[in-house]
Amino acid sequence: MNQLLLLLNYMKGYRFLYIAAITSVAAATLFTTAAPLVIRVTIDSIIGSQPLEAPEFVQRAIESVGGTDALRQRLWIPGIIIIGLTLLRGLFLFLRGRWAAIAAESIAENVRERLYDHLQHLSYAYHVKAETGDLIQRATSDVELLRRFLGMQFVEAGNAIFMVSVIAFIMFRLHPTMAAVAMAVVPIIFTFAVIFYGRVRSLFQLADEAEAEMQTALQENLTGVRVIKAFARQEFEIEKFEEKNAFHRDLTYRVIRLLAFYWSSSDFLCMAQIGLVLVVGAYFTANEVITLGTLVVFVTYEGMLLWPVRQLGRIITDMGKAVVALTRIQDVLDQPAETMEETGRKPAIQGSVEFSRVTFGYELEHPILHDISFSVKPGETIGILGPTGSGKSSLVHLLARLYDYQSGSVKIDGHELCTIDKGWIRRHVGLVLQEPFLFARTIGTNIRMAKQDASNEEVQSAAKTASVHDVICEFDKGYETPVGERGVSLSGGQRQRVAIARAVIKKYPIVIFDDSLSAVDTETDFAIRTALAEEDNRATTFLISHRIISLAEADLIIVMDKGRIVQRGTHDELIREPGLYKRVWDLQEERDLGVMG
Repeated sequence: MNQLLLLLNYMKGYRFLYIAAITSVAAATLFTTAAPLVIRVTIDSIIGSQPLEAPEFVQRAIESVGGTDALRQRLWIPGIIIIGLTLLRGLFLFLRGRWAAIAAESIAENVRERLYDHLQHLSYAYHVKAETGDLIQRATSDVELLRRFLGMQFVEAGNAIFMVSVIAFIMFRLHPTMAAVAMAVVPIIFTFAVIFYGRVRSLFQLADEAEAEMQTALQENLTGVRVIKAFARQEFEIEKFEEKNAFHRDLTYRVIRLLAFYWSSSDFLCMAQIGLVLVVGAYFTANEVITLGTLVVFVTYEGMLLWPVRQLGRIITDMGKAVVALTRIQDVLDQPAETMEETGRKPAIQGSVEFSRVTFGYELEHPILHDISFSVKPGETIGILGPTGSGKSSLVHLLARLYDYQSGSVKIDGHELCTIDKGWIRRHVGLVLQEPFLFARTIGTNIRMAKQDASNEEVQSAAKTASVHDVICEFDKGYETPVGERGVSLSGGQRQRVAIARAVIKKYPIVIFDDSLSAVDTETDFAIRTALAEEDNRATTFLISHRIISLAEADLIIVMDKGRIVQRGTHDELIREPGLYKRVWDLQEERDLGVMG
């Protein structure tokens, strides 16, 4: 019931089209079932000598053309009537298909757009945990399953209901005993289909999830192809994919075997039912219990009746798939969107930052940051050093409100961070990650991502600040050079520098470099930091790095370990006191001297 209500909600705005399509189904059913009755009258009362049994309006119509004797001389008239009924049936079937297809395609378009829009507004934490391949399948394959059901089987279910109801009514009016014989197997097939639905739905869900896992493995493989090749892991990846593929194949085989059992069993029941109608009908006709025309009607109706009942299995199968797809789609849409309403403060951001006893954890019971306190004035640079897992990235992610702290206080220019509108703060905090993501577009387009209306001069100025302008000019197409998927055509250092240019083009008051200079050489590193320091309206800069020389000129350096600040001060102060900073400095200085020697 919940799924039905959910489906009706998805159809909102297109229900009139479905009502029109189902009305067309009803009309097509009436014209379809009328043709055998015309044949019956022709066989029994026009060609034969049976008294005319027909509605009064039909009798008057026959009398108006001279009665049955006149029609016996003009058998082409019943033929024309049958052709006309068939054409009308075809017209309404066309309208049914057209209206249902328009509604289904429009609903699928809306669902895709809702999914895409919702995915854009889900929290950073959700995307960190979600599997990309699974989300892609929900937005493509699952939406396609829903579209196919709404475009074909949903209306086909209406056709089956109308067809069975009208034919059953007519058959019981013609001869109740014969109708009971003709309907004997229908309850059996229906019960069989309901049982089948329960089994195929659960099995299809397993197959669908297995397909999602396979797609995730494929997506990961294609994304990390350079790493796979670098470590010669092709065979391992092939085996991993083959394992998931085989699991999906086995589940699909089980679905196919179940379908084969249903179709073969329903075929046997349908053929047995037709045979029963022929035997009983022939016996009744021979004993003049029914007329020959009535037998023809029953045999014709039997084919019409059993097909939609038999199709019920296909309808139920696709309904099971659609329900699973609908549930998977709704699972994403039910995820709470990140609160981005413009209800928070929108203060002028100058770059003053103050952390006071901040504690944060991705899970409340497992804090990552403990009692973090420090302050930065506008335009200052703060360096952050610490081993992997010490909480450096978590700390700066709080500034962009990718996550919210559980206790303590973070103030931007005196305003509590959690009271500032998320969209507003993110428009004032530039973030450059260690593994920057570049879109499969041109270099110039990637730089303009932060400022769509930037002029060519602004793009080139940002590239010069990031020490990548000269590199770009060496490419044949310059700033119009496509970078390939995820920037694959550029080196690691070039990608980082393009990402830095993308961050500085907007002149953010606060800029975060999350180990985003790791892939450039020390000379380029120095040139970028110098260019940033010489800019007008210098931004407050957070610089995470494992390279001491990158942090040496920072106004304040904090050293983190296990989520706590264990040291703080300037470079000159920290190298004179024992601790992690001095140990790293000594190691790097010794290494550099060794290289020079």
